[in-house]
Amino acid sequence: MIQDLSLPLLLGVFALAGAIVVAVSIRATTLADLIADRTRLGEALAGGVLLGGATSLSGVVVSVAGAAGGDASFAVSNAVGGIAVQTLFLAIADLLHRRVNLEHAAAEPANLFQAVMLLILLSLPIAGMAGPDIAYFGVSPVSIVMFLAYLWGVRLSAAVSERPMWRPVETRDTRRDEPDDENDPDAPVLRPALVFAALVAAMGLAGWVISQVGGAFITRFGLTSSLVGALITAVITSLPELVTTLVAVRRGSLQLAVGGIIGGNTFDTLFLVFSDVAYREGSIYQAVGQTDLYWLATGMLMTAILLGGLILRQRKGPARIGIESVLLMVVYACAVAVELFAPD
Repeated sequence: MIQDLSLPLLLGVFALAGAIVVAVSIRATTLADLIADRTRLGEALAGGVLLGGATSLSGVVVSVAGAAGGDASFAVSNAVGGIAVQTLFLAIADLLHRRVNLEHAAAEPANLFQAVMLLILLSLPIAGMAGPDIAYFGVSPVSIVMFLAYLWGVRLSAAVSERPMWRPVETRDTRRDEPDDENDPDAPVLRPALVFAALVAAMGLAGWVISQVGGAFITRFGLTSSLVGALITAVITSLPELVTTLVAVRRGSLQLAVGGIIGGNTFDTLFLVFSDVAYREGSIYQAVGQTDLYWLATGMLMTAILLGGLILRQRKGPARIGIESVLLMVVYACAVAVELFAPD
């Protein structure tokens, strides 16, 4: 039904779904911070698992819907394109956090560990693409390994957060993860958790609408699946990460902001797992093209640069932001230029 709409209505539905995702994510950020305080999860872990997974749900729906429809490139490019643009959002947040480099102030061992875990998870699809075409019941063994590695990594992230074996050097600009004064750690958590779950469901429904509109763009206008996935649906479904990051930075929840992006990206690697299950023509890793592999490499490069910035902890660099933020913007701009202008 959505694909039969006229172009103005199609764009209107697309904009409405994106607006719903953004509006819902603003409320979800506040609730995630509250839940983190009341459950004593900590901002980095809550941002990485709770908020990161919730704001990624619309993207999951887009990739799974694309894979179920047989478009492997759309499903994969939406996932890895989202990882790239969400990493860029930290550079944008760094521009707005004028006091000091965001990565310096948000020093947190759990964020470092999740960035390493993200690099590990991103390397596995490359093995699936380059390795033999093996699938059991249509699912690649790589997807099983990725899913188990994600679960194990989340468990280790919790251990790093609760019992860190080392801590970053404290400076006058380091922002500590402390519960907000108005958030009573002993208050009931059921009601905010239920509201949070309802918001997540709304984001999932909006994601399905976005996937249908994206499919219409591909079939009606002859756009490539990688372009629509990496630069249209990935950007729209990633807007919650931009909003939640900016809101968290404005609230002073810097660990939540950085953890939400890294954790959201880590969760986004599961897009590939779910898409592989939904794709019924074999291993999805063997069905993608070189452009999808390029976006995967871009995500890995940007994650490595971010990890380097978190370790370096530069107070100020070019344009009063960290050098890693400058490099993130340059790398993403180059990736977009290649997608738009490189010959097929």
